[in-house]
Amino acid sequence: MALVDIPGSKSITARALFLAAAADGVTTLQRPLRSDDTEGFAEGLTRLGYRVGRTPGAWQVDGRPQGPALAEADVYCRDGATTARFLPTLAAAGHGVYRFDASPQMRRRPLLPLTRALRDLGVDLRHEAAEGHHPLTVRAAGVEGGEVVLDAGQSSQYLTALLLLGPLTRTGLRITVTDLVSVPYVEITIAMMRAFGAEVGREGDTYVVPPGGYRATTYAIEPDASTASYFFAAAAVTGGEVTVPGLGAGALQGDLGFVDVLRRMGARVDVGADRTTVAGTGELHGVTVNMRDISDTMPTLAAIAPFASGPVRIEDVANTRVKECDRLEACAENLRRLGVEVATGDDWIEIRSAADGSPTGADIKTYGDHRIVMSFAVTGLRVPGISFDDPGCVRKTFPGFHEAFAELRKDLIG
Repeated sequence: MALVDIPGSKSITARALFLAAAADGVTTLQRPLRSDDTEGFAEGLTRLGYRVGRTPGAWQVDGRPQGPALAEADVYCRDGATTARFLPTLAAAGHGVYRFDASPQMRRRPLLPLTRALRDLGVDLRHEAAEGHHPLTVRAAGVEGGEVVLDAGQSSQYLTALLLLGPLTRTGLRITVTDLVSVPYVEITIAMMRAFGAEVGREGDTYVVPPGGYRATTYAIEPDASTASYFFAAAAVTGGEVTVPGLGAGALQGDLGFVDVLRRMGARVDVGADRTTVAGTGELHGVTVNMRDISDTMPTLAAIAPFASGPVRIEDVANTRVKECDRLEACAENLRRLGVEVATGDDWIEIRSAADGSPTGADIKTYGDHRIVMSFAVTGLRVPGISFDDPGCVRKTFPGFHEAFAELRKDLIG
């Protein structure tokens, strides 16, 4: 059995940084993820004038309920979607002129549903180049609050950003959602807001967030469930056993639901109070699964699908086309490079089998997407000769992934 220490959750670390910055007092974040995305978020807070103290095991953030300490700032959001979406929203609650830009990859990713909602709330926000994309400028004068309609069908982060903003407004927010993906991520947001002293109500499709701000606290970051999916999948395809401590029945992250997919495929799964174990049984069955709510683990399933005894069909994942890359097509292209038969539609992918019965090695085209690398590393446990054109892009969420996976390989297959 392999015991794997997974780094802290990227999603939880980003939300915790926002909440800590907005809270009244000094917050300590225990076991935050240290990666390019989260370091970029912390750096962005520093550029806005927040004090962020970083030690190896914890970060301390001096909250400023009134908003950024600086009246003018330039923030570079790197590749981070949470940074690029949450920080302009946080800045809008303050007073000053704040300019945001991001990497070419992040510039391509959409923002318009969020920025349109912020404008509807009276925020002076201007896209400096392509409408609905970075770079952008926020001329902040606080946010009064009110009612707003939001389409979160591309990303739940749009709704999360507005929920996080709600307690910082003068009168609170009523957010009516017309479409929503990745619902478990919204549940993470609401649970974390509660931990920082704010409440969110719900009336049908409308989320109700009263004003009142946040209280500083000490907050422990749980391991990243999306990252854990690669290690759980590794157990399923090799017949080995992997246990991840810190992720169990009480976990906030919906992506832990990936182990239920592995169970349906034939793996043995045990979700305890504070740990989860997956053991391979020597066989994987085909499956049809809706992954709308756990779409970040779609590439993980796609990467192990060729080893199933029947077709694997993944449905309702249109939003994966607007991630770091078009993940649905990236998975399809790379599987075909391995000799696997694949069909795709607007929001689905079906993986059948390799032409000769088993995949063959190939160079994986990563598109600079960390999840493509980590997913196909699992394929590489069964297929010799897999390489990557940009293996280093894992620094976005797990800089030590390759070393950790090499240790796992030794534990599972020698």
